[in-house]
Amino acid sequence: MTGAADCSLGAALRALRTELDLPGAFPPEVLAEAAEAARAPDLSAHEDATDLPFLTIDPPASTDLDQAMHLERRRDGRGYRVHYAIADVAAFLRPGGALDAEAHRRVTTLYFPDDRIPLHPAVLSEGAASLLPGDTRPAALWRIDLDGDGQPVATDVRRALIRSRAKLDYAGVQRQIDAGTAEEPLALLRDIGRLRAEQEVARGGISLDVPEQEIIEHDGSYGLAYRATLPAEAWNAQISLLTGMAAARLMADTGTGILRTLPLAPDGAVARLRRSADALRIDWPHHVPYADVVRSLDPEKSNHAAFLQECTTLLRGAGYTVFEGGDLPDPAVHAAVADLYTHCTAPLRRLVDRYASELCLAATAGKEPPEWVREALPALPKEMAEGTRRAGTVERACVDLVEAALLEGREGELFDAYVVDVQDRDPSTGTVHLRDPAIVGRIEGGTAPLPLGERLRVRLTRAGPAARTVLFAPA
Repeated sequence: MTGAADCSLGAALRALRTELDLPGAFPPEVLAEAAEAARAPDLSAHEDATDLPFLTIDPPASTDLDQAMHLERRRDGRGYRVHYAIADVAAFLRPGGALDAEAHRRVTTLYFPDDRIPLHPAVLSEGAASLLPGDTRPAALWRIDLDGDGQPVATDVRRALIRSRAKLDYAGVQRQIDAGTAEEPLALLRDIGRLRAEQEVARGGISLDVPEQEIIEHDGSYGLAYRATLPAEAWNAQISLLTGMAAARLMADTGTGILRTLPLAPDGAVARLRRSADALRIDWPHHVPYADVVRSLDPEKSNHAAFLQECTTLLRGAGYTVFEGGDLPDPAVHAAVADLYTHCTAPLRRLVDRYASELCLAATAGKEPPEWVREALPALPKEMAEGTRRAGTVERACVDLVEAALLEGREGELFDAYVVDVQDRDPSTGTVHLRDPAIVGRIEGGTAPLPLGERLRVRLTRAGPAARTVLFAPA
């Protein structure tokens, strides 16, 4: 990207923050409360678990580390034990205080190519509350025993002080495991991750392996690339899913909680997906479940990638649902997980996770949830819905900006693309996926129906950071 484009992009990013009315700097009273909490967290209920050699696996530049793990074989030889430590944000926040109120205003951490707007001040999220290596930190420590097939047989969570020994990244972990140089406990990540993936298949769950657009920074400039998920990321995600499912079960058993729910896709949406499969030459026999079809796909094939993109439409409608008094909501399950599920593993970056942790800690201890948790529960679904929508808007707008900046001044040029979506009402309008540069954009202006899943030569007709759009037409 040229220097002029960089300046244009920087100005557009600043304008975006203003346009979306996003939070700015933390108020002085919030910073003061955070600094005091960082100096003196409440550790009165934490046992000592610093003997366990935890490790973290995150992107290389991450410093807001929510999770640390230690994996081992059970001493009876009948399976595995997962120790999963989640940052104990509640040890630093005073319910009803300025820091707590600000977290409810922000809801989630927002990510930009050049910066981020954190949920909590850096002194906590990148310092005293982050599970950084070499430092003793308060955590909600989960212990989940699995049998030889990866099924949970016992669950416990309690407050503890833990110490991470190593900060690893996904690519490095993948290299070690592939080369056979990873030792236990790290080597067990693959074994447990695969077992949990098999359990996902057995219960009818699904994880979509859709290559994602990723904004990359190099020498002060920004570009886009398609990032395929590494197996190590999928194995790590299975540990997080395992914990979220265990947390949801604890809540269900005690009758009070907040679930992450997703209703089953309506028949019309599935019928539309079947039509897309037919158009894309995807073999989908009527007796084969949707999840089995998805698992058979290769995202490197253009028609498979287009179908995977279409599959994301069945995952829309996820939300947060509170229940009290023992009766589970309807629906209670998350259709993609195919089980009860909640968010509890990212409290440094997502508001609801702090409350889920507190509910589970109380359930394990045989106590009623704290009053400040009960009081906040009814409003959480709406708060999380608004915060999640805002985060999605920011993410999409940032990608749109970088796309527009990359293509600015190239109107009229021709590109090779393939069609990943076609509108039902106007089949000459849809979405195209460029390999190089890594652009996903709208296409319109043709007279013939777009060939879903086929390669297509396209002409750029509009681009520019000011409008945050790129637009193509058939060539």
